[in-house]
Amino acid sequence: MHEALLAGFRGNPEPTVFIVNVIHAHEGKQEEAFRLIQDVVHYVAERKEGFLWSSLAKSTDGKTVVNIEAIAGEGNVEEFFADAVFLEKFKALHSVSTFEFHTYRVDDLVLPKRAALTASA
Repeated sequence: MHEALLAGFRGNPEPTVFIVNVIHAHEGKQEEAFRLIQDVVHYVAERKEGFLWSSLAKSTDGKTVVNIEAIAGEGNVEEFFADAVFLEKFKALHSVSTFEFHTYRVDDLVLPKRAALTASA
């Protein structure tokens, strides 16, 4: 039986790996770019064990879409791109945008100090 996963923040950094996709939509194509990366992310979420969670956002100026995605490890990137269906879905972004992605490992988590001060008062 699978245990339900809950998204949340922890007080100490976990050794999480993030993929950050910055998608620069062609003029008037932000919504389409969003739908395309959303399709990619849902495909991964349904099929890949290394997927932890994703946050998709559209810029308020209508120019970019960002996917911040937590994965289990750097090796998941190669796993995702080795999947022909994933690759085809991801390549569809070329028709509406230019894009880049980078892989990051969490080294520090900074939380507001004021919350701790209010709790101790």
